[in-house]
Amino acid sequence: MENTRPMKKPKWIRRKLPSGPEYEAIRSMLRDGKLHTVCQEAQCPNIWECFSCGTATFLILGSRCTRNCRFCAVEQGPLGPPDPEEPGRVAEAAEKMGLQYIVVTSVTRDDLPDGGATQFAESIREIRKRIPDARVEVLIPDFQGDPEALKIALNAGPDVLNHNMETVSRLYGTVRPQADYRRSLDLLQRSLELAPAIPTKSGIMLGLGEQKDEIREVLSDLRTAGCRMLTLGQYLQPSRDHLPVERYVEPEEFDQWREETLNMGFTEVSSGPLVRSSYHAQDLFRLPED
Repeated sequence: MENTRPMKKPKWIRRKLPSGPEYEAIRSMLRDGKLHTVCQEAQCPNIWECFSCGTATFLILGSRCTRNCRFCAVEQGPLGPPDPEEPGRVAEAAEKMGLQYIVVTSVTRDDLPDGGATQFAESIREIRKRIPDARVEVLIPDFQGDPEALKIALNAGPDVLNHNMETVSRLYGTVRPQADYRRSLDLLQRSLELAPAIPTKSGIMLGLGEQKDEIREVLSDLRTAGCRMLTLGQYLQPSRDHLPVERYVEPEEFDQWREETLNMGFTEVSSGPLVRSSYHAQDLFRLPED
């Protein structure tokens, strides 16, 4: 693929570079615990804010992915078996950080028979042991559509089941060539069928060349699948080897999308240029009876 010079970021995208004692303390603790975060591996623009506030999104199953999505900064490469001690280290770190709302995600592991579902389940159980009152959100891959793998994750009792659609159907072949639009929708719908008390959540990126009617289509599909929690954020190009940004969406348009999605029936929506799946996730969470 041809190298593409990144577009200049508008002022509403620019963030402070990571620094400061709080940031360094979190980074050191994660390094000493041999833990990964999506904040670091995916080059999240909010890393300084989140680390400085003493929070992070844990990335399990290693730091390398079996897929090669063209929007994602996570590296692809050789993989090993899951570390059986990793769930315990995640729980220990969450306890040390004083977290009451914990987000656990992973690289995609198509090389594993269950796609890594067991590691998700063990992470949830270890967190519950150390922090019984904590809420746990899992941001899972598609498990290649395996319903048994999904059951393993759901049976551990997460408080939220999150799986990102990422983009509109037309762009899947370009943006997520090893994923499948319908498979992701089916996973979200099946999750509610298997565990109706666990709300589902999803997210999409804007700025990849999607049209407004295509955005409305994926939003409608998500509501049909029973999804009620939603995040919308700006795609940012991690490097010249990744897909270029087609446009920077202004904050006012994100506000308009939030209003429209709430009118569609989504009950919790976070929409803004720097919004990511797990950004301020605890603020988006509400119990079903709320």
